[in-house]
Amino acid sequence: MLLGAHMSVAGGLSSAFERAQSIGINTMQIFTKNQNRWQQKPAAPEEIERWFKAQKETGIAPVVAHAAYLINLGTGDDELWRKSVAALADELARAEQLALLGVVFHPGAHMGAGEEAGLARIVAGLDACHASTAGYKTLTLVENTAGQGSALGFTFEHLLAILEGVKEPERVAFCFDTCHALAAGYDIRTPQTYTETMDKFDRLLGLARLRCFHFNDSKKGLGSHVDRHDHIGTGELGLAPFGFVLNDPRFAGVPKILETPKSEDMHEDVENLRVLRALIEP
Repeated sequence: MLLGAHMSVAGGLSSAFERAQSIGINTMQIFTKNQNRWQQKPAAPEEIERWFKAQKETGIAPVVAHAAYLINLGTGDDELWRKSVAALADELARAEQLALLGVVFHPGAHMGAGEEAGLARIVAGLDACHASTAGYKTLTLVENTAGQGSALGFTFEHLLAILEGVKEPERVAFCFDTCHALAAGYDIRTPQTYTETMDKFDRLLGLARLRCFHFNDSKKGLGSHVDRHDHIGTGELGLAPFGFVLNDPRFAGVPKILETPKSEDMHEDVENLRVLRALIEP
C-alpha cells in the first residue's frame, strides 16, 4: 500500500527522504522550489546526486511534486499567463531531473472570463508547456479542485475538456483530492455514491489516468466549494471514503498522500497514517 504525505525539503531536496522514513511512509510529495516564488535557482548537480542516493537507500517511490500556487493557466491576463506557462515548464524540468512521477497543479481560475474561455487558456498553456519540455517522462497531473471563486477543474467535465483539448493527452493524468471532491459536490461517503463517482470518473477520464490521491478530510460540507483541509475522519467526509479507496484493488498501486495540517514534528501525520492503516482490510 502506497501511503505518504507532503514532506518539507528544508535543508535540501534529499532531506525529504529522511523525514519520510522517520514517519514510516513509502511515497511522498514535495515542492521542488519555493511554492510562493516565480523563479529560483536550479538544483545543483550534487544535490540531485544526493537525491538519488537517498531514494535508493530508503526505497521511497514514487514521488510527486506540487507546483507553485502562483501558477494560473486559466487567466485572461496575458502577462500572468506567460509567467504561469514558464513557471509550470520549469516545474516539469525540475521534476524530470529528479525522475518524479508527475507534477500536481491546480488547473487555474478564469477570473471572470467564463469557464469556456478559462479552459481554452489552460489547454493552450499546457500545450505550450509540453512543447517546451518535449520528450519528458514526468506527467502533468491535473488536480480536481473545490471550485472556490472562479477556479476551474471542479467537475470531471472540466478535466475532460482539458484532456480532450491538449495536443499530447498522453502527458496528462490526474490527482484526485478527496476534500476537493466533496466540496465540489461529489459525495463519496457511501458505498453507492463512491461507486457512482468513480464510475463517472472512469467513464469520462479513465481510471488508468488517476495516478495520485490527495487524502484530506474537509472542514466544509458537500457542494460548499470551499477548500479547507481537515484531519482524517474529523471533518465532513468521515472515515468511510478513505476506507473505500484503501480497499479498492484498482488503486492498490496509486500513491495516497496526506496534505493535512501539521506541525514541524509531524505528529499529526503519524496519527493520520495510523487512522488510515486501521481502515485497511486484511
